[in-house]
Amino acid sequence: MPETQTGGQEPGDLDAAERSLGELVSDAGDNISRLVRLELELAKLEIASDARKVAKSSGLFVVAAVLGHLVLILVSITIALGLAALGLQPWLAFLIVTVFYLLVAGVLAFVGVRYLRRLQGTPRTSATMTRTMAVLRRDPSAGR
Repeated sequence: MPETQTGGQEPGDLDAAERSLGELVSDAGDNISRLVRLELELAKLEIASDARKVAKSSGLFVVAAVLGHLVLILVSITIALGLAALGLQPWLAFLIVTVFYLLVAGVLAFVGVRYLRRLQGTPRTSATMTRTMAVLRRDPSAGR
């Protein structure tokens, strides 16, 4: 019979009837362990690839945000100078623009807090993990 690299016989060389239950369970455990290791390796490779893409995209978003912020500053100054040109005192024109942005920031913060309060976490994942752990522990209530 052909031997494996470890010196043992190939699992397919013996009929299932000739193999003991312990050997079958051991092979199943080895196969599951190998499958999990391969799945983890695949996940690592996919995550590494995605991480590089996310890093590049994040860098581009940061540059765009900085440029957008500069544009916002320039537009704010333009609006304030425009109000001053209409006859308002310059300090009052800049104060009006500042108060406007404070109001916008307040509304956005309020909406953001309301969205955060609606978060539920991961209820489905928690439920499925609880059921999976119960099955692995052989809990009779696992099917519920």
